Amino acid sequence: MVRPWIGLVVLSLGVVAAEPPKPVRVPLKAPHESTIPEGPVGEAIRLGQKVFTNTPLHAPKYSGNALSCSSCHLDAGKAPHAAPMVGLWASFPTYLPRAGRVGTMEDRINGCFLRSMNGKPLPTGSEEMRCLLAYVWWLSKDVPVGAEVVGRGNPPLQAPAPADPERGKAVYARACAACHGEDGLGSADVPPLWGPRSFNLGAGMARTSKAAAFVKANMSGLGGSDPLSAQDAYDVSAYFTHQPRPDFPDKVKDWPKGGKPADSRY
Repeated sequence: MVRPWIGLVVLSLGVVAAEPPKPVRVPLKAPHESTIPEGPVGEAIRLGQKVFTNTPLHAPKYSGNALSCSSCHLDAGKAPHAAPMVGLWASFPTYLPRAGRVGTMEDRINGCFLRSMNGKPLPTGSEEMRCLLAYVWWLSKDVPVGAEVVGRGNPPLQAPAPADPERGKAVYARACAACHGEDGLGSADVPPLWGPRSFNLGAGMARTSKAAAFVKANMSGLGGSDPLSAQDAYDVSAYFTHQPRPDFPDKVKDWPKGGKPADSRY
């Protein structure tokens, strides 16, 4: 006779925990502009697109440099492997390690205004915030909640060897200076990579690994230059991310629960 408790042990050992379902993968496909509705919602979406693509002009009270949202989120937030906004609406709220808490879409937008644009946070009820939210919602409207959008973010990149800013200086002269300028200050049409009108120390792009992934995925081979290797991308990123740029006074509050990346600038 099998004692009841022995049977329970056998049953418990036989239980296999079910794996969580894998997220549905969907292609990155931004809606056509013809789908922007008429009326107040459509007007908000269109204004949000303007703020996104020319932030200094359409959000001058909150912009602190020459960058726009689309300086990093290319093609108005629609380009794959360039941190697209398509599908992002359904990803919030989410845990923000740098802040050490769960954050909203508004928190994430204001993080970019404070860091990447070295500016001021948008008030929650401001027209600029409401319109940016409307624009991200519209870009994401065809993506199911919980789906994984192919091309989200920047593809992770590994450097074959430690990054060398001296080699990076040569890569910059060969592949980047023609557009961004020898002084890195950009032009009316090209964002600055360093200096007072560029992103500050608290921006994600100030980290060499983040910058390298973006450069390799989006800047390699532009302007007729030879495509960059992974090592080139790391070297040139080590060069330009360590050039002079604005400080971020609130950096002391970052990663309150630990986990600060090794390539953080502070």
